[in-house]
Amino acid sequence: MEREVPVRLTVNGVPQEGRCPSRKLLVDFLREDLGLTGTHVGCEHGICGACTVLVDGEAARSCLMLAVQADGAAITTVEGLMRDGALHPLQQAFRDHHGLQCGFCTPGMLLTALDLLRVNPDPTEAEVREGLSAVLCRCTGYHGIVKAVQAAATLLREQR
Repeated sequence: MEREVPVRLTVNGVPQEGRCPSRKLLVDFLREDLGLTGTHVGCEHGICGACTVLVDGEAARSCLMLAVQADGAAITTVEGLMRDGALHPLQQAFRDHHGLQCGFCTPGMLLTALDLLRVNPDPTEAEVREGLSAVLCRCTGYHGIVKAVQAAATLLREQR
């Protein structure tokens, strides 16, 4: 049996620690050990983007990262977007602009969009489409998703 190693993270602003096998994926640690099931497991090969989280503020595929590789990092999952019971502006924009259907890709889409808006706070439609191309959605034509990201970008710029 593989020996377990300690893992210490800050997840959604809360210090967390646990022990897990050194080969345990970050997505599995988040879901199984911490009970944060908002991060979805899709392809398990880093292609679909459903498992995207922010690691020290940057988008990362949690199905391609070992939990031990994230030791000491600050992780943001979809559960960490709400503040005081209020949706994050990006979540509200997805709701208002019909940016989701089945919802499976939504956590990865939201965190990828958040990273995009961190890097480019005023993206064009083409830049949004390019930035979100890392997350596959099988339900939509991306029209509502792109509109939602652009609406959130405007709101977030106004809040600064």
